[in-house]
Amino acid sequence: MISNNGGPDIICKKCPENMKGVTEDGWNCISCPGGLTAEGKCHCPAGHILVERDVNGTLLSQATCKFCDENENSFTVANALGNRCVRCEPTFINTSRSCVCSEPNILTGGLCFSSTVNFPSRVISSVRYGELGMSFTSEWFAQYLQSSAAACWVYANLTSCQALGNMCVMNMNSYDSLTFDACRLFQFIFGNTAGLRTVHSISFWRQNLPWLFYGDQLGLAPQVLSTTPLPTNFSFKGEAQNRKLKFIAASYNVRGNFLKWQTLEGGVLQLCPDTEIRLNAAYSFGTTYQQNCEIPISKIITDFPSPIFYDVYLEYTDENQHQYVWAVPVLNLNLQYNKIFVNQDSSSGKWLLTRRIFLVDAISGRENGLGSQPRLIRIATQISLSIYLVPNTKNGNIYPPLITIAYSDIDIKDPNSQSVKISFSVKYEMNQGEAQVQTDIALGVLGGLAVLSSLLKTAGWKRRIGSPMIDLQTVMKFLVYYAGDLANVFFIITVGTGLYWLIFFKAQKSISVLLPVPAQEERLVTYVGCAFALKALQFLHKLMSQITIDIFFIDWERPKGKVLKAVEGEGGVRSATVPVSIWRTYFVANEWNEIQTVRKINPLFQILTVLFFLEVVGFKNLALMDASSDLSRSPPSYIAPYSRILRYAVSTALWLVIGILQIMFFAVFYERFIEDKIRQFVDLCCMSNISVFLLSHKCFGYYIHGRSVHGHADTNMEEMNMNLKREAENLCSQRGLVPNTDGQTFQIAISSQMRQHYDRIHETLTRKNGPARLLSSSASTFEQSIKAYHTMNKFLGSFIDHVHKEMDYFIKDKLLLERILGMEFMEPMEKSIFYNDEGYSFSSVLYYGNEATLLIFDVLFFCVVDLACQNFVLAAILTYLQQEIFRFVRNTVGQKNLASKTLVDQRFLI
Repeated sequence: MISNNGGPDIICKKCPENMKGVTEDGWNCISCPGGLTAEGKCHCPAGHILVERDVNGTLLSQATCKFCDENENSFTVANALGNRCVRCEPTFINTSRSCVCSEPNILTGGLCFSSTVNFPSRVISSVRYGELGMSFTSEWFAQYLQSSAAACWVYANLTSCQALGNMCVMNMNSYDSLTFDACRLFQFIFGNTAGLRTVHSISFWRQNLPWLFYGDQLGLAPQVLSTTPLPTNFSFKGEAQNRKLKFIAASYNVRGNFLKWQTLEGGVLQLCPDTEIRLNAAYSFGTTYQQNCEIPISKIITDFPSPIFYDVYLEYTDENQHQYVWAVPVLNLNLQYNKIFVNQDSSSGKWLLTRRIFLVDAISGRENGLGSQPRLIRIATQISLSIYLVPNTKNGNIYPPLITIAYSDIDIKDPNSQSVKISFSVKYEMNQGEAQVQTDIALGVLGGLAVLSSLLKTAGWKRRIGSPMIDLQTVMKFLVYYAGDLANVFFIITVGTGLYWLIFFKAQKSISVLLPVPAQEERLVTYVGCAFALKALQFLHKLMSQITIDIFFIDWERPKGKVLKAVEGEGGVRSATVPVSIWRTYFVANEWNEIQTVRKINPLFQILTVLFFLEVVGFKNLALMDASSDLSRSPPSYIAPYSRILRYAVSTALWLVIGILQIMFFAVFYERFIEDKIRQFVDLCCMSNISVFLLSHKCFGYYIHGRSVHGHADTNMEEMNMNLKREAENLCSQRGLVPNTDGQTFQIAISSQMRQHYDRIHETLTRKNGPARLLSSSASTFEQSIKAYHTMNKFLGSFIDHVHKEMDYFIKDKLLLERILGMEFMEPMEKSIFYNDEGYSFSSVLYYGNEATLLIFDVLFFCVVDLACQNFVLAAILTYLQQEIFRFVRNTVGQKNLASKTLVDQRFLI
């Protein structure tokens, strides 16, 4: 070659016959002492080196082959390129005093060892793949295991000891007392170097050896993990806040060479790609971190041709502002101790903790040469960093963190089509034993109170049905009452627990509490489920009670005279009383039908407002498992997973606050200044001259006195306005049942005799299912129903007027204790009892009087759906649907019951 400028044009010239050889650099011709290679260059025999130039660089006319002297005077051999004599490997010289490892010495891995060395000769070069249930001989282990172990044992070579440790780690730190594999060799050397010093006074870390195990026996894990807290504090707020976990790692290559110290930030241990901000969020104290992805095998093989090994430490500052590092233990779930996966046991007393980890091993799985494609690769598919808070700490003290790692063994078939799922997580835990004890105490105390409350309700119910005997129905009623009270107990406990974690975790300065992990949340989720199921039972029971009440409208209107009426079949006329209009009764019945599902809140407004605060304002961000209390999060930042406890706490708090505010608004403003449907209904009854007699129990119910103070209500507009004016100017008597009082609403406890008489008339009244079937019924049946209606109207009117002395009643006020307990102490033996009721408690047979039950049922339904789906929007939609469904059922069935009990044609209930 006579010209080469780096471009495509190269000019060459043939060498002359007397100088056929080409120099190594290709620029000159030279005479060779022997033959030529295929490239036309000079060739020297083994053990010789080719010399083409003088010491000053002058080209020789004829090349020479110089022999490298292997004798004791020089101990040299030709290097791998054959262009220089280099000194023999020191182990050859030390063992055989030559450059040849002659028998009986042992040649392995390019090193020579004396046969007299006390070292295991039967070394196992296989790698275990426990996940696949197989093992095979690794080319890497076959070439370097014995030599690394021997060099570490004989010469205490640092790099060889590190390489041996790496091979033990590649074999999952597994130990088998029957085979001399990598970890058994390491333990053999560790056990036979007890006389060497330890590093930093750590008994598990021997000089010249890597620190791989926390002891060689099981059972030390509890001592390592929960005995000595780190001498540093963590805090979320304040001038001395410490919110960063500073992890660093000493990294080594597969040959045992130390590479560098490096921080774990930037995704060193995170195989899943992401932005640096999100990757580094894993080390923000108190932030539960979860990262998942799926990566092609081909990319992993390309990115990780050789494994890198890490010894992880936590860097911290003590109270004197001195910086130290603390070794982070590792729980390798793939580790086998005498062929048992001890680290997969639930008891930490059976664990064997280790130190060194790697992410991808694509070397040990090669069996036909180190340059070939691996048959198997091992990938760290699950890495979890656990932080444990010291019990009863007030200053944010933690125990040493624990790295839990699980490797997956991948059998390579087609790297381009295969992929693997990767996860990296950071979780924070604390001992929940004390919190669970306090919850159990609260549950026991409140549960006992619920039993007493249910017994009182059952006793009150027994008195209201007029039955002193305890039968199966009584037991079932007690269980239903207890279900409702126990639902309230579970609701109070779960809401209190959720708010405790929300307030104390988010607002704390020095860290004293950490959120329960998902497994620890199961108890609260179970309580929420129990609360919902029991509250649903209570709600359905109330619904059934409301749609089966007995009700009758007493019409006080009297005929205004007589008219002449033709008599069919007789051809004559006779006088008859003027019929009383039924339209007033229809009107009152329609109003009652409308208020059956009136509530103290607007359900749609309730749902939309809660959803607005959660999704738009950002209150849902308070449920994230991090220390931030911000309602908004920037898109580039990491979004922590949601805590079910915090979601429940935020949801219930918002729902209850908005619901209570609505109730207060309706009670203080809306019902006072705009519209009060319950009081308006009572006024309507009085203006219509119609009273309402309803029985929610066999011998208990309510009475709305609607008798007009003007004597009649079936009048024209002018007279109606005149009556209203007289009433406004106090020119007429008051509306109350008792003269000179305004009391129109009463709770009534009727006697058994009164109930029996009522049932006899009522049986005839309801013999046919209302007037809607009159077209297909006989005239006699219709007449009987009309007669029964008038009989009932007359009987109840005369009962109110004290006509029946054997079924009389008296009026009294309830005692304070009776009002508190919700029961009556006096039994209506001979006379019925009317209790003055200024609180309009007849609304208890309507939605209006059961707002607390409805509100709690709605919020529990909303939260149960959200806990199951983690979706506030879906929970809101389903909650609205169930409200509408139950409202429709309540209206429809309640309307049929109203038509059946009052003889009001259902076609007039609109």
